[in-house]
Amino acid sequence: MLRAAAAAAAIFPARFAAAPAVAAAAELRSPLLRVLGTLRGGRSSVLLGRRARFCSNSSDTEAAAAAEAEAEAKAEDATVAEGGAEGNASSAIVPTNPQIEDCLSVVALPLPHRPLFPGFYMPIYVKDQKLLQALIENRKRSASYAGAFLVKDEEGTDPNIVTGSDSEKSIDDLKGKDLLKRLHEVGTLAQITSIQGDQVVLLGHRRLRITEMVEEDPLTVKVDHLKEKPYNKDDDVIKATSFEVISTLREVLRTSSLWKDHVQTYTQHIGDFNYPRLADFGAAISGANKLLCQEVLEELDVYKRLKLTLELVKKEMEISKLQQSIAKAIEEKISGDQRRYLLNEQLKAIKKELGLETDDKTALSAKFRERIESKKDKCPPHVLQVIEEELTKLQLLEASSSEFNVTRNYLDWLTVLPWGNYSDENFDVHHAQKILDEDHYGLSDVKERILEFIAVGKLRGTSQGKIICLSGPPGVGKTSIGRSIACALNRQFYRFSVGGLADVAEIKGHRRTYVGAMPGKMVQCLKSVGTANPLVLIDEIDKLGRGHSGDPASALLELLDPEQNVNFLDHYLDVPIDLSKVLFVCTANVIEMIPNPLLDRMEIIAIAGYITDEKMHIARDYLEKNTREACGIKPEQVEVTDAALLALIENYCREAGVRNLQKQIEKIYRKIALQLVRQGVSNEPDQEALSVTANEETSSGDGAAAKDEILKDSAAEDASVTNNIINPASEEANEVNLANEAVVHEGHTTEAPKEDSVSERKDTDGAKEGAGDKAIEKVVVDSSNLGDFVGKPVFQAERIYEQTPVGVVMGLAWTAMGGSTLYIETRRVEEGEGKGALVLTGQLGDVMKESAQIAQTVGRAILLEKEPDNQFFANSKLHLHVPAGATPKDGPSAGCTMITSMLSLAMGKPVKKDLAMTGEVTLTGRILPIGGVKEKTIAARRSAIKTLVFPSANKRDFDELASNVKEGLEVHFVDTYSEIYDLAFQSDSGTETS
Repeated sequence: MLRAAAAAAAIFPARFAAAPAVAAAAELRSPLLRVLGTLRGGRSSVLLGRRARFCSNSSDTEAAAAAEAEAEAKAEDATVAEGGAEGNASSAIVPTNPQIEDCLSVVALPLPHRPLFPGFYMPIYVKDQKLLQALIENRKRSASYAGAFLVKDEEGTDPNIVTGSDSEKSIDDLKGKDLLKRLHEVGTLAQITSIQGDQVVLLGHRRLRITEMVEEDPLTVKVDHLKEKPYNKDDDVIKATSFEVISTLREVLRTSSLWKDHVQTYTQHIGDFNYPRLADFGAAISGANKLLCQEVLEELDVYKRLKLTLELVKKEMEISKLQQSIAKAIEEKISGDQRRYLLNEQLKAIKKELGLETDDKTALSAKFRERIESKKDKCPPHVLQVIEEELTKLQLLEASSSEFNVTRNYLDWLTVLPWGNYSDENFDVHHAQKILDEDHYGLSDVKERILEFIAVGKLRGTSQGKIICLSGPPGVGKTSIGRSIACALNRQFYRFSVGGLADVAEIKGHRRTYVGAMPGKMVQCLKSVGTANPLVLIDEIDKLGRGHSGDPASALLELLDPEQNVNFLDHYLDVPIDLSKVLFVCTANVIEMIPNPLLDRMEIIAIAGYITDEKMHIARDYLEKNTREACGIKPEQVEVTDAALLALIENYCREAGVRNLQKQIEKIYRKIALQLVRQGVSNEPDQEALSVTANEETSSGDGAAAKDEILKDSAAEDASVTNNIINPASEEANEVNLANEAVVHEGHTTEAPKEDSVSERKDTDGAKEGAGDKAIEKVVVDSSNLGDFVGKPVFQAERIYEQTPVGVVMGLAWTAMGGSTLYIETRRVEEGEGKGALVLTGQLGDVMKESAQIAQTVGRAILLEKEPDNQFFANSKLHLHVPAGATPKDGPSAGCTMITSMLSLAMGKPVKKDLAMTGEVTLTGRILPIGGVKEKTIAARRSAIKTLVFPSANKRDFDELASNVKEGLEVHFVDTYSEIYDLAFQSDSGTETS
């Protein structure tokens, strides 16, 4: 460090030549300077050179003239007497700013990052315009000094953690006393050397301490000039400490050129190196924490300041060593990698010359050509052309380039797709009918449509891809129908869900310019199934999202449009793909949520749900059988009666589908399995017999030992099976062994494994020896004990009233879970002349609110016609309520029910028993058609309603229902409300019935 200081001083030989005697005398007086001289290897007197323009001690400003020497000597601190002597020697040098002692009031500059030490430059940015203007004016008045004070950290913050520019912004916002509180008391008197824009360059001179505030904006403070405490310059401890600082600095200077620049700049603007300045120099150029540097700045005891600086420069030396070790390690690693790379390249070249091995690019090209060779006849010409171009491009690219990986992945996708590879379809209608009937009960309209599709394919000799949309409530089997169709047609099956999908790239793929680009779902499907005519099930198409990445519903148009998907273009592949042979099956709960352009390209098949009779068949023939096998229970061990299943359907599982019914049946069988295991039953496959047979074949000589091992294994397996059955989470684990159990152990009873376990425990309990011969009692689940297995009923009867009272009428509603019945109730709140009004509750939507207003108007007109003297509507405030207020309700099918409810209250007559109705009414009394006829009819049957009222326009919908749904119902189809009036309030009726 100080070697560079000496070199900087050597730039001014004339200045130092002017006082050789003084320099020599100073060197003899100061041992510190003699040590500094050793850093440059000679001419130690040069270190005493100083620049008279800027001084950091009062001694450097004393010699304006010889006459002032005595006055300056009195003002000089006793601790720097040697500086005074040197000042006398250089009394011919006139300082540029003799008023430095008069700077008793200065503008305060906050320093956010590091304190300013005497003799060092520091550029800062001043954002406060008032403060900047004050500095400019001071400079114009030749009072170009300011006080630089370090800013304290906010309470609760760690000064070692970098926090960005937020703190600087908060400092700029502080004014007056708030800013004064955030400043350290001790700072530096700084000369403003230049101002360019909002950048101010400061040069430190001496230490200051704030005494009081003079002005708030800009912050101006009174200061005291601080001097070092007296010290003995010949003290051995101080000398030793300073020598150690110099030695450490010299070691660091050997490795850091940045420090050498610091030394050169410092020596140009500072006087002699003495002990205090040496401490300041070491602390200033170290990379220490700002609080440690501030501690050095505030320390006026020279020995303590030297000790603090020594700690900082020692730490800097350790950092310098760590830097060297890191640089060396990185350099060795890089050189090692380069050497290994060169050797590998040489090895590849040698092997290639000898014909021992082909390079990676040749092997890749050969693999891709081999893939496409078998598909060349079926592959479209434009695709072959693209593949050839990409293979040529691959040969020209370097294997280490990023473009090489992109091209390789692109060729991988292009060559793996099944171009023109179609699976052989099965057009046997009887086979398809058998599979569909095995997998699903009912759903005749869905099955009929699939058989029509197969029949057309048989007549044409080829099948054309279609888009079928299965709509219906959850749990009715929409997804499983798609799998059954694929099995019936002998097509590969692929399913993906688009629920919540918001990125178009999932459908159309990413462009190859993106990092991690991939093709869309359709291309991934073709790669997965390996054929160009799979059955693709697109689940939850009514729940498509729409995000910032585009509209997936619009992207699906090209995929599902028969006119466009002949040339479907994926963004990644960028070559047309023929999807016309793909059979698309979509599922949706509510088709109203599907965008109309997308819905227009689909053939809708509605699955309304199952009635109680159908649920009974499904539970008995499908759900119970599969669940019993999954739980490992044999048919002779349990019996679930029809009464139990009927109670389960009526009181626990009223939804349109059968998913919840399956869960309840699984719950029953899990409890039965636990009950059987507690009785000691084990339906586990007889692993002992299999193990004995295998061991006899391999080693007949070890029979006794093998038998003992088998018995131990069997006991362990018994325990594990018991645990599995008790734990509901592992029910599915038993499904794997069902086929083996059926084949190997057909006809086995539970006695054999029980006998083994009893024989192992016969020494401990002789009373249990006959347990294997004891018959296990069959578990019977009936309606009486159903609650023990599935808890108390979830649903109560939907019919609240056996005979609806005055003002209450039952309506029929459609929900996404199927159909339901709901009551509409009307009551009179207040009566008085001219008090006619209507209050609505029950969380009704806008459509139903409008229906209620229409109902009041139509009801008033009908009452005027039937009973002219009845002023009910004119003088009564009515309250219309639809129960189950927590459920939002809306839709155009409650008008006639609301009118009937109001008229029933107005005339004081209850409606006909077992009557339910649905339909919207116009102001003229016409009945408009409704939707969900099947769901509403099923809901009426569930509530034991015998008489239904439907609009005439829905007669055809009702006629298309299955006979078991229509059985036992008296249905009236009406065109005007007057017909409903006759039905509801009179016993005789001439309307058309079913």
